[in-house]
Amino acid sequence: MKIAALIARILLGIEFIVFGLNTFLQFIHMPMPTGLAGQFAGVLFASKYMHVVAVFQIIGGILLLANSFVPLALTVLGAIGVNILLYHALMAPEGLPLAVVTAVLWLLVFIPVRAAFAGIVARRVEGARAN
Repeated sequence: MKIAALIARILLGIEFIVFGLNTFLQFIHMPMPTGLAGQFAGVLFASKYMHVVAVFQIIGGILLLANSFVPLALTVLGAIGVNILLYHALMAPEGLPLAVVTAVLWLLVFIPVRAAFAGIVARRVEGARAN
């Protein structure tokens, strides 16, 4: 499992760095989708919102490749990954296979560090006062 998690972490880091950089440098030609998916993507690019997301993708990818702050990187990239998955599931299904592969890679990286997330899924916090 350690080797699978290592490979998944490296692949996930590379994937997010490459697609994040592609937002700025456009070295991978990706035609604008049509229909609702195209309108949605057009608004994200026109408003520069996608540039902010790309910066988070690059930072998260670098953290994964550096094997530093992996739980933080997974938190940031997990939110982006859910949006990618929903975008492709609901508006642009042709990209769904890569989105599912990304989700599986994320899970493979998450499993070994899941203990770092124990505090956010705790039912109750000791010493906390109820209002």
